Amino acid sequence: MKTFGKLVLGSTLIGAIGLAQAADHFGGVTWGETSNNMQKSHSLNAQLNDPDLDGAIKNSGTWGVRLGTVEDNARFYATYDYASDTRHQYKLRQQNLLGSYDALLPVGDHGTRLFGGVSAGLVSLEQESRGFHRDRDVGLAGGVQAGIIQNLGYNVALEGGYRYLRTSADVQLKERGVGNAGRADLHSSEQFYVGVNYRF
Repeated sequence: MKTFGKLVLGSTLIGAIGLAQAADHFGGVTWGETSNNMQKSHSLNAQLNDPDLDGAIKNSGTWGVRLGTVEDNARFYATYDYASDTRHQYKLRQQNLLGSYDALLPVGDHGTRLFGGVSAGLVSLEQESRGFHRDRDVGLAGGVQAGIIQNLGYNVALEGGYRYLRTSADVQLKERGVGNAGRADLHSSEQFYVGVNYRF
C-alpha cells in the first residue's frame, strides 16, 4: 500500500510538471490549525484508561509550503504540511506530502476566485509520548479542499481554505518497562488555513 501511495503521488506531480510549459508557476506558504480523529484499539483504551489522543493535535498550529502551476481555470500543486502538539503526556507529530488539483471559479471583477479540488499523497504519523517508546508510520492520504483566493496585484494573492483528509497511518504505544498497550489509527484530519501565494 505504501508503494501504491508513492505511485499516486508521483503520478500527480508528473501531471503537474507536464502542464508547466503551458501555465504559470506559483509558490506559497500557509499557516492554520489541524485537528485529528484518532481511533484507538480496545486494548489501548483498557490499559491506558481511554487516553485523549484526539486532544494531542486539536486546533494545533500547522505550517506548510507549496509549489505548482496555475492556469486561468485550474491549478496543480504539491504541498508539505507540518503539525506537532502535546496533550498531557501524549505527543504526536504529523507531516503531509500531497499532490493536489483545484478547479478555479472567478467571482466578480476584482480578482476573487473560488476553488475546490482533490488531494492525494502520503501522511507520516509519529508518536513521541513521555514514558513510551517512539513509533512512526507512513500511510496513504486522500481528501478534498475548498476555499477562496483574492488577488492583491503584483502577482501576489491571499488564500483561505479548508481541507479534509482520510488517512491510513497508525502508531503503537509501548510503555517503557511494561510492553505494548495498543494501537492508535489516524482515521481523518481536517485543517483550516490561510496562505500567501506568489505567481512567477
